[in-house]
Amino acid sequence: MSLTLAILPLALLVLLMTATRPRRWLPLPAHIALPAMAALAYALQLLWFRAGSTPEASAIGGVAPGRWIHAAVIDGVLSALTPIGIVFGAVLFFKTMEASGAMRVLTERLRGLSPHPVAQLMLVGWSFSFLIEGLCGFGAPAALAAPILVGLGFPPVRVAAMCLIMNSVPVSFGAVGTPIWFGLGELGLSPDELLTVGTKAALINAVAALVIPVLALRVLLPWRTIRASIVFVMLVVLASVLPYAFAATLSSEFPSIIGGLSGTIFGALLAHRRVSLSSAASPAHAQPRQPEGTDQRFGLFRAASPLLAVILLLAVTRIDQFGLRTVLTSDSPAAALDLGLIGGVWVTPGLVVGFREILGTGASWSMPLLFVPFLVPFVLVCLVSVPLLRIRREAAVSAWADTLRRLYRPAVALVGALVLVKLMMLGGEQAPVMLIGRAMADAAGQSWIHLAPLLGALGSFFSGSNTVSNLTFAPVQAAIAGSLGLDITSVLALQTVGGSLGNMVCIHNIVAVAAVIGLRDRPAAGEEHLRGGVASILRLTIVPMLIYAAIAAAGAALL
Repeated sequence: MSLTLAILPLALLVLLMTATRPRRWLPLPAHIALPAMAALAYALQLLWFRAGSTPEASAIGGVAPGRWIHAAVIDGVLSALTPIGIVFGAVLFFKTMEASGAMRVLTERLRGLSPHPVAQLMLVGWSFSFLIEGLCGFGAPAALAAPILVGLGFPPVRVAAMCLIMNSVPVSFGAVGTPIWFGLGELGLSPDELLTVGTKAALINAVAALVIPVLALRVLLPWRTIRASIVFVMLVVLASVLPYAFAATLSSEFPSIIGGLSGTIFGALLAHRRVSLSSAASPAHAQPRQPEGTDQRFGLFRAASPLLAVILLLAVTRIDQFGLRTVLTSDSPAAALDLGLIGGVWVTPGLVVGFREILGTGASWSMPLLFVPFLVPFVLVCLVSVPLLRIRREAAVSAWADTLRRLYRPAVALVGALVLVKLMMLGGEQAPVMLIGRAMADAAGQSWIHLAPLLGALGSFFSGSNTVSNLTFAPVQAAIAGSLGLDITSVLALQTVGGSLGNMVCIHNIVAVAAVIGLRDRPAAGEEHLRGGVASILRLTIVPMLIYAAIAAAGAALL
């Protein structure tokens, strides 16, 4: 019964959002379906799972069981501030770029570098996203790449799906290797074992990379266009994944950064020289409509300076060698305020804000305001860009107003998604997600090595983070490996590969990228090109995700 109830919110969510036979109220948009399923999970926790009701949990400070559940809801609402901040920053950034005319300059120069759609999609959707994932993570690669591709005239819904599919291979080492060294760091593995896990994960991802970009391109382009330029696609892929796989044998921090840099530089050279790009192919996308009141008042470097500043700030704040990462993520409070039974709030010199002992439980939340890609780099760069690009005051105010107006429904959906995540993960060994994971392992038995990626994907589907997936399910994977006599480094490599492929179908990542490019379930008249939502994107990403999982399962036999 518990397993059935654990699965119920997920099953209903998929059913309500992806109904193939539309009714007056079906399929439900994300901003309705996600809060509704969060409410269902809340009711199930109160009435059935009752997290915190065990003698061991209740004994911790004498906390009443219901408080753990209420605290999880508060934690979920606060946790939603991170993706909401990222969406706000990304939308504001591209609205500012549009208002200045810089986006027009960039898209025309990119089109001039190569008018070929395959080249444009590979450079922006694959190589550029690869680099941003290595620097940042947090769903930022799709949020940055998708608006550029929409600006080039590609259809928004399919662009969103393609960016999510492309942004999977580098995720195992996203954000300077955090999913490996931090996500698996609590398991007590030696440095050599962690390096082995990363090496095996990189090899599996490198093999999958020979297929995944092609599947992503197929979302937007006819097969004949892809086939005519398949050599170019493979050259760009190899330019990324060969350095990526080699770097993984030396360190878990830099594979995605090195692969992204190599792929971007080499891919741009190939595209400029039209190497292995079919000459007969014509642009398979419409020319975009340019915003009124913009013109090309500056050159390429000045137009690209905001984007370059974003990349530079991401690198400086994330790579340890620059010394800022520790300051911006340190959780040593400089000031604190005790709110009694509610908990306590605190802030550090690096503007990390937190809420500890929520409702007297062990639940806590924190958000590094200057590290999450929100105030830095997006809002900061937008403010500096106003004088730099000589943006008119009315246009700058309009960019802020449009951003705030666009954020309401995605914010509601993201709050629902994160509350659902926290409630599904609440309860320790009896948490709904743990019940689902153990049921999968019990059903697989000795064949678990082939299904291990799916547990990692489940974690990413819930949380949108390979790091969180590893923190949650790596202990389960290690226990299963021990009980079945499997090599632990192989199982953990498949866990983190699963976290990568699950990025394609993560609900709140889909909500975020849809918000950044302005997709709506019911667009206004004249904006039918913006019709689409979570369900539309999910239908395009689910099959590539399953193919990736099959490749990982096949690769398991070689580990």
